[in-house]
Amino acid sequence: MSIIVQNVTKQYDNQLALNDVSLTIGKGEIVGLLGPNGAGKSTLMKIITCFIPPTSGNVSVEGYNILEESMEVRRRVGYLPEHNPLYLDMYVKEYLEFIAGIHHIRGQEASRRIDEMIEMTGLGIEMHKKIGALSKGYRQRVGLAQAMIHNPSVLILDEPTSGLDPNQLIDIRGLIRDLGNEKTVLLSTHIMQEVEALCDKVIIINKGVVVANDNIENLTQSQSDNVLIVEFDGEVSIEMLRNIVGLKQAKSISNNHWILESKSDLDIRQDLMRWSLNNNVIIKSMQREETSIEECFQRLTKV
Repeated sequence: MSIIVQNVTKQYDNQLALNDVSLTIGKGEIVGLLGPNGAGKSTLMKIITCFIPPTSGNVSVEGYNILEESMEVRRRVGYLPEHNPLYLDMYVKEYLEFIAGIHHIRGQEASRRIDEMIEMTGLGIEMHKKIGALSKGYRQRVGLAQAMIHNPSVLILDEPTSGLDPNQLIDIRGLIRDLGNEKTVLLSTHIMQEVEALCDKVIIINKGVVVANDNIENLTQSQSDNVLIVEFDGEVSIEMLRNIVGLKQAKSISNNHWILESKSDLDIRQDLMRWSLNNNVIIKSMQREETSIEECFQRLTKV
């Protein structure tokens, strides 16, 4: 595994930011980290990247422990924080030279890596400008370039497409997708279309607890297992439907179409068929509700 998080808890005074979080991320995976504001996403990313220590628990990156071997972890991780910290008075190329030096990349190797990053992130037309003169979108590109300049095997990206226009979004998403072919990428975002377009797996955190950890197909399927869309051959009433064993609620969406939600994870299809026979009601069609990742997020993180 590329990243292993074991029973991590983080306490800030009286606030519990992370509560016994455990997860694993495999090599070459692009994983979306989702959650409401204040759920603990940035705290988890800061712990993985050695910016802050956990109150308890263990984290390893590429086999190196964040507490005992933090410098080895830092060599293997590229990090773009949510609030992209840049030296605004430095020129783009000058700043990347500075970051390369921090990673002990110098001479021809530094020049080669800087040129690669400028081309990869589309900074060519802005490379001779001061960072303070750049738009937010181009500053974000500079942040991505600095995160990748030392060729890390793991990328931690906190809101990487924040502030980008639609064209820039497409470019940066394409870049992240390409990077995922050879690197492990953990990214947080509030853009659900981005998750569906980029991610192999989704981890959802709510109030410091992992409430989902699966690929998108399994996650959306699990959230729709107890919801059926049913068409009856004739009118039925809510009073009639309440006699179905295991039914939690029913909602009419047209004359003969209903959304039926079962209790917990119960499968009410057999009970529905028995009910239809006992009440002489014909079921014309019955199908699972298709649940989007956005609906899954709302269901798992609602108060």
